[in-house]
Amino acid sequence: MAEDFYQMLGVDRGASEGDLKSAYRKKAMEFHPDRNPDNAEAEQKFKEVNAAYEVLKDADARAAYDRMGHDRFMQSQQGGGGGGQGGGGFDFNFTSSFSDIFEEVFGEMGRGGGRRGGQRGADLRYNVEISLEEAYAGKRAEIKVPTFGSCESCQGSGAEDGAQPVNCSTCGGAGRVRASQGFFTVERTCPTCQGQGKMISDPCKSCAGHGRVRREKTLQVNIPAGVDDGTRIRLSGEGEAGIRGAPTGDLYIFIVMKPHRLFERDSADIYCRAPIPMTTAALGGQIECPTVDGSRARISIPAGAQSGRRFRLRGKGMSVLNQKNRGDMYVEALVETPVNLNKRQQELLEEFEEAGKGRNTSPEAEGFFGKVKDFWDDLRD
Repeated sequence: MAEDFYQMLGVDRGASEGDLKSAYRKKAMEFHPDRNPDNAEAEQKFKEVNAAYEVLKDADARAAYDRMGHDRFMQSQQGGGGGGQGGGGFDFNFTSSFSDIFEEVFGEMGRGGGRRGGQRGADLRYNVEISLEEAYAGKRAEIKVPTFGSCESCQGSGAEDGAQPVNCSTCGGAGRVRASQGFFTVERTCPTCQGQGKMISDPCKSCAGHGRVRREKTLQVNIPAGVDDGTRIRLSGEGEAGIRGAPTGDLYIFIVMKPHRLFERDSADIYCRAPIPMTTAALGGQIECPTVDGSRARISIPAGAQSGRRFRLRGKGMSVLNQKNRGDMYVEALVETPVNLNKRQQELLEEFEEAGKGRNTSPEAEGFFGKVKDFWDDLRD
C-alpha cells in the first residue's frame, strides 16, 4: 500500500488525538458512500480512512504501528487472523468509530432514528389576499384552513377507550432497527411503528388509530399595518395535529397583494401617474389627487410643467411595518395632448403657434432638432 495511516488521514506523525479525530471526520464525510453512490474508489477510500483511524485512535495500537512501520504492522494483523480481508488487504471493526463521529456531526436525525414518540404534525401554508388599503391600515381576517385536528373520540391517543399501546414487535419498543450494510451497521426508524416504539392493538374507530382526523379550522388572523407582498406571519401550533398526541405543526400565513387601479407600491412609497391638461401644464394650476388613506391632496402645478415631472407628498405613502412612520407618495405628471378638437379650437392653436414663432416656447424640441441639424451637417462634411 502506497500510503500509511497518517497519510490516509492527511496528518503528520505527531498529530494529537484531537487532530486525528478532526481529520478523520473530514475524510469520512468526503468519502461516505451516501455522498458517492456507485463510486468504488470512494468506497475503498472510506474503508481505508476508517481502518486508519481505528488503529491510530488507540494509544497501544498506534505505538505498535509507529514502532513496526506500516507494512510489518499489516502483516502482523493478517497473520494473527484479525478481521476479514477488506479493501487493500485489511479490515478492522470500525463501525463504532464511524458511529461516534456520525452521531457527533449529525445528531440523532443523522443516524436515521428520529426522536421517539409520534410524528410531529406538518406545517401548513395559507395565502391571504388583501388590498393596498387593507395593507395600509391593517385588518383582522377570518380564514378557514383545511387541516388535521386531534381526534375527539380518543383524545389524540389513537386507541379505543381503555386500550393500552404495546411494544412494537419489530423493534421491541426501541423505535429504531439496525441493519448491516456491507462493512458498517445502519440504524434507521422502525418501519412498523414509524419510530414510536408502540403499536395500537385496538385502534380508535373514528381516526383508524392515527389520533387525528381531517377537519376545517376557522381562525382569526391579525394582519398588521404595513405588510407587503410575501410577508409571512407564523401562527405557532396552528398547523396539522401530530400523530397520536405528537406536537402540532405551525401555520404560515403569506400575504398576497391585489393590484391597485391607481397606485403602485415600492416598499413604503406609493407612486401614481396623473394626466394633466395641456393648458394646466402650460399656464400652471392645481390638481387634486387621492391618497391611500382616503384623503385628498392638492398639488400645485407650476407653469411650463413637463411630462415625467414628479411631485413628492411627504408622509402620504404606506405604513411601515411595526413602526409609526409612513412612506412618501410620488405623483408623476403626464401632460395630455388635446384630442377631438372643433374648428375653433384648431384655429386658436394655429394662432398660438404663429404667435409663438421666435419666442422659444418649446425649448426641448428646438434644442433636439438643433442637434439633429448639426448631426446632418457633420455627415455632409
